Amino acid sequence: MKPNQILKIYGTDYKENTKALLTAARLAEMIPSPDSRIAVKPNLVCPSPAEFGATTHPEVVAGIIEYLQENGFRNLVIAEGSWIGDRTEDAFEICGFRALSEKYGVPFVDTQKSRSFTEKQDGFSFLLTDAAAGFDFLINVPVLKGHCQTRVTCAMKNLKGLLPNTEKRRFHKEGLHRPIAHLAAAVKQDFIVVDHICGDPDFEEGGRPLIRNCVMAALDPVLTDSYACRLLGVETETVPYIGFAEELGVGCSDLGRAEILQIEEKEPGRFRFLKDTEEPLSGHALDVSYAAEDADACSACYSSLIGALFRLEEEGLLSDLKEKIGIGQGMCGKTGNLGVGKCTAAFKTSIPGCPPDEEAIYAGLREYILSSR
Repeated sequence: MKPNQILKIYGTDYKENTKALLTAARLAEMIPSPDSRIAVKPNLVCPSPAEFGATTHPEVVAGIIEYLQENGFRNLVIAEGSWIGDRTEDAFEICGFRALSEKYGVPFVDTQKSRSFTEKQDGFSFLLTDAAAGFDFLINVPVLKGHCQTRVTCAMKNLKGLLPNTEKRRFHKEGLHRPIAHLAAAVKQDFIVVDHICGDPDFEEGGRPLIRNCVMAALDPVLTDSYACRLLGVETETVPYIGFAEELGVGCSDLGRAEILQIEEKEPGRFRFLKDTEEPLSGHALDVSYAAEDADACSACYSSLIGALFRLEEEGLLSDLKEKIGIGQGMCGKTGNLGVGKCTAAFKTSIPGCPPDEEAIYAGLREYILSSR
């Protein structure tokens, strides 16, 4: 497989399709030795089953593990840490990864409980969990989906699960984009398997899945994320971390040089490669972010707010809100009329929580709007 290629396979037998995809990509030939320590990094951002569009399908990871074990690789680990506000162990259980770990005898490393070390990359210093340094070969398994702050999340942003929670907060204070690019430069993704089965095109925590029934393989995370932008109908230039990562030498964003190929397995081990024809998504999202004044909000808090705003928009109530909603770490110690989360505790009206859940935000904002009429 070449760095400028992205391979795709369609169908609903996700485990067998993943194995066929890895066979076509000749993954086994890329791994240094049978004794290599191999880490598989899914997306378990929250305890939400994969069919809701937020987390990696366990069948995809099962396909990766079976392929590796059948090719003689036994030193495997699954490593991940959920976002702030949720426990990885809950996602591990609810998303089906505990059963997966036990079935295949592959240990699971909860990076929320791992020790950390300091990493420096081109003048940018940050903490990484020990899991990020404990492997020889990293297989990243992101979900291709939207994100309420960065617009798109796929290969590079998925590495945030290797950060301790304190550093996840700091990444948001630093504006997310440059830190994500430095993280992608510091942690090499050796192989990428993209879960493009039913990612939510708007929210990283899912809830509005878009069915595509596709699994993809790639080598270049910058190219992968550029292609994710195309599929979601997002201009690459509006996702700054892609350009920053390209400047740092992580990869190439030029889709004009990419080969996007659909594979069909004609018989075991024999494939036909076709030009892929998936059309970009368009007109899928309501813009409700205008109602928020975001000052370095963490993803869990901001995503819950956006979900609540969508519900208010669908009810025809959001247009009655005449002021911005303060949110984020940059609001700490400041005052205002309406805020969400612990950071806005000094506001006249503040919906508490760290993070508050979507239901609490929705109920609080709905009451605020109706009482202000």
